[in-house]
Amino acid sequence: MSDWRTLSLWMDQLDEPLEPRPALGAELQADVAIIGAGYTGLWTAYYLKRQAPQLRIVILEAETAGFGASGRNGGWLMGNLLGEDRLLGDLPAAQRKAAFDLLHGIPDEVGAVLQREGIACDYRKSGVLYCAARYPEQQASLREQLQGLRALGLGEEDYRWLEPTELAQQLRMANPYGALFTPHCATLQPARLVRGLARCVESLGVEIYEQSRVLDWQPGLLRTAHGSVRADWIVPAVEGYAASLPPLGRYQLPVQSLLVATEPLPAETWAQIGLERGQAFSEASRQVTYGQRTADDRLVFGARGGYRFGGQLRTDFNLTSDERQLRRYLFGELFPQLREVRLSHAWGGNLGMARRFHPHMLADRRNGIALSGGYGGEGVGASNLGGRTLAALILGQDSELTRQPWVMRDGHLSQLRSWEPEPCRWLGYNAIIQSFVHEDRVLADPHSAPWRRRLAQNMAGFMESFMR
Repeated sequence: MSDWRTLSLWMDQLDEPLEPRPALGAELQADVAIIGAGYTGLWTAYYLKRQAPQLRIVILEAETAGFGASGRNGGWLMGNLLGEDRLLGDLPAAQRKAAFDLLHGIPDEVGAVLQREGIACDYRKSGVLYCAARYPEQQASLREQLQGLRALGLGEEDYRWLEPTELAQQLRMANPYGALFTPHCATLQPARLVRGLARCVESLGVEIYEQSRVLDWQPGLLRTAHGSVRADWIVPAVEGYAASLPPLGRYQLPVQSLLVATEPLPAETWAQIGLERGQAFSEASRQVTYGQRTADDRLVFGARGGYRFGGQLRTDFNLTSDERQLRRYLFGELFPQLREVRLSHAWGGNLGMARRFHPHMLADRRNGIALSGGYGGEGVGASNLGGRTLAALILGQDSELTRQPWVMRDGHLSQLRSWEPEPCRWLGYNAIIQSFVHEDRVLADPHSAPWRRRLAQNMAGFMESFMR
């Protein structure tokens, strides 16, 4: 048995024995067969069972519930969806508002389920602070984002600019220029959520088989080493592990995000920093940083990782010295008092990235396949929306959930946008990331000449446009 506690801080904090559930060892017939006991699979099972308790639902998990991104992420439960501005921008105003209301309601929906089902996972809905805190260009970038949000019809109650003095009431950084605040975000302990969901759906009658890797899948049939499941509907809920189930790897590439956690910090240190209510925070660079103060007073901080040639999964998440040091450098710039703090944990995970950052929820009724993915690092919340949507699609419902622009009610895998072949995507990804690294290095240097700063920004912005 693997030592699953070493996967992340979150798995290490679990106060339950990590004994695997029995593996599949028979041939079963079910109504719905789900691949993966992560958030998407478990939420789909939950909403199906709540509405149609007579369904026989089987989940096959290669390792254990929480092994993938669901047990390794940064713990942000966001009320939005990747690329929502592009997806919703052309809709009529009333339809766009209804879509935003649906997205913004994700944290409250999850909170209601946690209360109803008695799942304790340190849920705190206190919003998120997107901070301009390392160089002045971040302020201009965030204000431009705010203008775009206003153009979409979102008001002060959804996104609000905080001047440095207002920001200091919530979070105190070394060099603040201001922040964009939205209340539509909660923080939580991800592994406790996924493990609690697994127990919850089992209590509703869902069958979960662990250490049961799917070796072959096709419409109506899943095969493992020691058994099989035939079902009317197949739900491949694998997200960052799509490459392990051809042809899904054409549409969702695995990229990595890497995190570190400090030892628990004393009360006097947190008095200097803030985040008393468990707010999430980020600093507005293309490094894609994210952090939170945990319930046991650690700082968890992550940033963009990488991509491996051919879409290969990363299996070794013992972070290198350079990977640790980059994250230490980034949070040390924000909080100089933490530059020498001890790191207790370092880990990472594979997440799924769809072409042009376009998440998708799809029902192929002819072949009995329902798919949700391409969350791009925002899956803690997006997976709840995905699970609700897949349940509605499988049950043949027509609702606000199924009428969104990211939903393909009568779709087929071939309609999803494919990634370019190698070596194009590997060369392109690395060129783009290097432009981001160069931009950050130039802008973080206060002595960089103005022309050099503009050039770095323009180049990074130009490169980023190829990903959209």
